[in-house]
Amino acid sequence: MNDFVGRLGELAILRKRLERVSSSGSGTAVAIRGRRQVGKSRLVQQFCDQSGAPYLFFTAIKGASPTESVSTFCADLRESTLATNPELVPALETGSWLDAFKVLGGVLPDTPSIVVLDELPWLGEQSALFDGALQTAWERLLSTRPVLLLLLGSDVHMMERLTAYDRPFFGRADTMILGPLSPAETADALGLDGADALDAHLVSGGLPGILRSWPHGTPALRFLEQECADPAAALFSVPEAVLMAEFSASDQARRVLEAVGSGERTQANIAAAAAGRQGAIPSGSLSPLLRRLVEEKRVLAIDEPLSTRPGKPALYRITDSNLRFYLAALRGAHEQARRGRPEVALRLVQRRWTSWRGRAIEPLIRQSLELALGAGGLPWPDVETVGGWWNRQFNPEVDLVGADRAPVARQVFFVGSVKWLGTPFDAHDLGELSKAAAQVPGFTSGTTGLAVVSLSGATPGLGLGSGDLLWGPDDVVAAWRTTN
Repeated sequence: MNDFVGRLGELAILRKRLERVSSSGSGTAVAIRGRRQVGKSRLVQQFCDQSGAPYLFFTAIKGASPTESVSTFCADLRESTLATNPELVPALETGSWLDAFKVLGGVLPDTPSIVVLDELPWLGEQSALFDGALQTAWERLLSTRPVLLLLLGSDVHMMERLTAYDRPFFGRADTMILGPLSPAETADALGLDGADALDAHLVSGGLPGILRSWPHGTPALRFLEQECADPAAALFSVPEAVLMAEFSASDQARRVLEAVGSGERTQANIAAAAAGRQGAIPSGSLSPLLRRLVEEKRVLAIDEPLSTRPGKPALYRITDSNLRFYLAALRGAHEQARRGRPEVALRLVQRRWTSWRGRAIEPLIRQSLELALGAGGLPWPDVETVGGWWNRQFNPEVDLVGADRAPVARQVFFVGSVKWLGTPFDAHDLGELSKAAAQVPGFTSGTTGLAVVSLSGATPGLGLGSGDLLWGPDDVVAAWRTTN
């Protein structure tokens, strides 16, 4: 993937903010946060290039001293399109960010301009005074000027802290959360359709940092074969960098994350799998860890059974499918690739591919159905949320439940099954779905609809009703185009 793809909505939001700056003559700040390699810097660079406005793009360096950072900031300012007279930009040696922002304020033009501070959390690590200096400079020097200030950061929790109520910059910046590319954007970027596009999205997690190395038109398994011969491939290095940056190897949260990545879903099984020398992690310690990984780090998601009655247990999964695949298979394959054994690495991936893909596709399909329902493209206009249902024994486990609210619904409108295999959905599968659906609290025979999402379609004359739904891979991808 060589060209910039997608992000039309995000670019429109940034253009709107720049138009606000132009019309009001005053400053606007936007904090853009998201996980590493999601494409924050590339998005903002594209926006700066398209805007035609003069801009400064400064990227912090991890581990640099305040003196080094301020000096680099001034050097970048001197070379930017903001400085009409570069000789008037001093080379500060004070390490004071307030001094640096004063210099910035002195060169800002009277016409709209853009200032980008990338990797902002690293500046806060380098200097305890940075947040206060930024707040003071914004209020006294920048907010009254026609400037769009874009604050970028990879650590989601650190970026949230920047704008939290007890921090100096609270209430001064709009917030944009940048997620991965959608399946439709992945399809367009790689020239793939249907099932191949969804495979590519699952493997890459929709991360531009991986998709840039993906040859155009290449199916996932062929790409994986190529990457298994390259120990330095982005497919391995991107998720590895995420783990190293946010979770130390000795961190208990890292063990919990790895337990979920290996396939454990319930709190009890996670506690046992993440056990240390002292045994399983006590519930009093595990619950806050899981809450932190869900609410602060957002690296985990929690799913609850969806029906008209409360249900248990809650299930955990890794939100980023690339990181999920890395922990399930790619990490072992990476080790084999490092040892010069690409064939062994590929066999390991191939052995785990079908079962991993079958489970990983389910949340993506639920999101696709929600998007299609929101666009009015499905038979159940009152559905607000799509989830799954299971009992304590996981027998049965129903893939799809569409209802008016979660986790305890007033009404269930449809239940369904996801079959992501090389054989079509047949009469036996339909019989199993009907049997399982009858156990879902809120299901009413003859009234509640059925939904089938199948990789390989369905056998002719399957017997679904006129009010039921049959989707294939192209339908899943198409649902994401309603958001573009």
